[in-house]
Amino acid sequence: MQASETSTDYLRDCERLAVAVQEAGAIAMKFFRGPLKSWTKGAGDSPVSEADIAANDLLHRHLLRDGDGWLSEESENDPNRLDARRVWVIDPIDGTRAFIAGREDWTISAALVIGGRPVAAALFAPATSELFLATAGGGVTRNGAPVHVTNGGLAGTRISGPKRVLERMAAHDTGIVVMPRVHSLALRLARVAHGELDAAMAGGNGHDWDLAAADLLVHEAGGVMTALDGGTLVYNRPDPVHSVLIAAGRERHAALVDLVRAQTSEPG
Repeated sequence: MQASETSTDYLRDCERLAVAVQEAGAIAMKFFRGPLKSWTKGAGDSPVSEADIAANDLLHRHLLRDGDGWLSEESENDPNRLDARRVWVIDPIDGTRAFIAGREDWTISAALVIGGRPVAAALFAPATSELFLATAGGGVTRNGAPVHVTNGGLAGTRISGPKRVLERMAAHDTGIVVMPRVHSLALRLARVAHGELDAAMAGGNGHDWDLAAADLLVHEAGGVMTALDGGTLVYNRPDPVHSVLIAAGRERHAALVDLVRAQTSEPG
C-alpha cells in the first residue's frame, strides 16, 4: 500500500464506485429489452450500443478528478493514463452482446488501479440486482454480505469459460463439470468470488476493463486469478490485453493451470 493511501481512502473510493455503477446500471436498464441503437466498432465485430455510451458518460462524470487517468472500453485511449498515479478502469457494459440479446448476464465493471493493481472495485449486475464490492485488504461483499471462493481439487469443479476448451478438459476424465458460459467475463469471474462457480476461464484477448474489478474480487475472496505462467496481472500497461486466464481457489487453481499447460503441450 502506498504511503499516501490508506484503507480508509480505498473504502471511500469504493463507495464512490458503488454509487456510480448503480446509477450507470439504472441508465442501462432504461434501454434493456427495449428499442436500442447498436453498431460495431473498429475493424472487428465488437458490438456497442447507445446504452454503453450513456453509461460510460455517467461514470466519467462521477469518477474522474484532476490528475486521474481513465481507461474505458468506450473511450478513446488517452496515453496520459500511463503517467497517472490513480487510473479508473471501466467497462460501462461488460457483455454487450448479452445485453443486446436481452440476456441477464451483463454487468457494469469499474475499478481503481494504483501501481498496476486494483485497490477498489465495484461490479454491478442490474438485471439480477447484484452488487459486488471489494477493497485491497478489505475483503469482498455481494449485496452487503461477505463472500468467499470454494476450495478443493479438480473433482467436481464447476467451471465456466470457452466451450471447446472446457469440453476438451472434461473429456480427459478430470472430473470437472462444464457449466453454461457466463457471457460477461467480469461476471463469470465474480461468480468464482462468491462460490456459484468453483472456477472460471478466460480464453485470451481479455482487456483491463474486463478484468481489473473481477481480479480484486477473486483475490479478496481468497482465490487466485492469473495467466498460465502464474504471474500477478498488471494493469494500465500500454497494451491492456491479457492472455488465457484461470480463476479459482488456490488448490484448484494450481491443478487447473497444470491441466491446461499439459493439454497445450499435447501434439495436435
